[in-house]
Amino acid sequence: MGELLHHLLERNALNDPQGEALVDPAVGVRWTWAELDRMATKSAHGLQAEGLGRGDRAVLIMPNRPEFAVGLFAVLKAGGVVVPVNPRFTARELAHIVKTSEAALVIHDPSLQQVVADSLSLAQSPARSLPAPRLLEPPAGAGGVLPADLTPADLAELIFTSGTTGAPKGAMLSHGAVAMAAAMFAAEMDIRLGDRVLSMMPLTHSAVLNLTFLGAAAAGATNVIGNYSPGGLPQIVQQERCTHFFGAPVAYFMSAKLPNLAEFDLSSMKRWAYGGAPTSREQVLAIRAKFGPNIACVYGLTEAGPNGTLLEPADQVEHAGSIGRRGTFNTEIRLVDEHGHDVAPGTVGEILLRTTSAMDGYWRNEAATGETIRDGWIWTGDMARRDEDGYIFIVDRKKDVVITGGVNVYPKEVEEVLNRHPAVEECAVFGVSHPEWGESVVVAYVARGGAEASEAALRDFCNEHLAGFKVPRAFHVVPALPRNSNGKVLKADLRQQFRS
Repeated sequence: MGELLHHLLERNALNDPQGEALVDPAVGVRWTWAELDRMATKSAHGLQAEGLGRGDRAVLIMPNRPEFAVGLFAVLKAGGVVVPVNPRFTARELAHIVKTSEAALVIHDPSLQQVVADSLSLAQSPARSLPAPRLLEPPAGAGGVLPADLTPADLAELIFTSGTTGAPKGAMLSHGAVAMAAAMFAAEMDIRLGDRVLSMMPLTHSAVLNLTFLGAAAAGATNVIGNYSPGGLPQIVQQERCTHFFGAPVAYFMSAKLPNLAEFDLSSMKRWAYGGAPTSREQVLAIRAKFGPNIACVYGLTEAGPNGTLLEPADQVEHAGSIGRRGTFNTEIRLVDEHGHDVAPGTVGEILLRTTSAMDGYWRNEAATGETIRDGWIWTGDMARRDEDGYIFIVDRKKDVVITGGVNVYPKEVEEVLNRHPAVEECAVFGVSHPEWGESVVVAYVARGGAEASEAALRDFCNEHLAGFKVPRAFHVVPALPRNSNGKVLKADLRQQFRS
């Protein structure tokens, strides 16, 4: 099922050779499909000359730049497996991925030369290091025969999960699975020939890579790339007349604070998609007020392609905060108890997904694969409930649930209450060890405008809206919440900081 990912490029080069494939305004690149395909093919031969063979893993670590697209398709054309890594990773974090994936090649931004060198040393890896600009300058005489017998079942990507609860694990995604995820996003977001899809979040993130970037390629739409900044987002949308964008909620929050946001012409946008982190009703409505009604929530996880559910623009007011009531067109969803039995509406259960874009499993980790994939269903670790209308609301991550005095407290519920307080910009609720209760509920929050509220005032506010056992026992003001490179709050770091 599905197709080879580099066939998306080759098909567009055949059908629309002079159409714009890739635009990077920052460096003045405007490549056609024919040009991008030609460069990727030459680069694939160059990678073969560097020793990349069929099935070999090639790490791509760089900010969003044109060479990422060339490297992606070149590795795939050569029969290799792409291992995307966020360029903000430290040498130690990169070393874990290089060693675990048994990478043969690390293609990197020139500015990361030392980080890569240190990571290879730490990993004691024989992998070769290749600066990204050399992708555009393959060695003279590089040739060889590119593999012609690849199938959609062959491995295309090895994407390591964010590791918020432990060491990152490598999700194995085949060509066919990723192609199905890309096709899903193109269909659900109505991406068509002539559209201009903007990627400013890291292309090394599974949602940006497989949904927006490859989703655009699947539809024959132009990929516009850049590196996110609050002011850069509306600027590039206006300049390039972009039609689609996906971002973590924090990207919208930061751009929404621009005092001149209303001065930009954003009328070209067909969809503003958000996802990747919990979003409350108030936050969704705030995004909608700033960016308009064409917003859509996507929920999923890397292990599913990423894929999952969709909350469409028409539902964003009445059902704000929900992830939707259905799986995408190639996905099924269930909410189950710990025994795998479906739960009734209003009852909390774990989200299960079954989809054509699912991973084959975790790289070299059969035990974790068996825990996550059971009878064809992906156990997501996300706890949720359905309302009377069938809309699904995530309650929390299973591993983030606080058990205090034998009772479950779902941090997201407490966070949604505190986020309504005028003194709270954003917050994170978590549990710390308690000698009598097992765990105690604690909150770290960023003060809005630097104006702290008294602990008594925050506790009184919580008591108005929550049962007593859910009210935090301690309130800590922090300058910013710790996040990983994908924008997710690192609650493990907060638990470590405030464990006493």
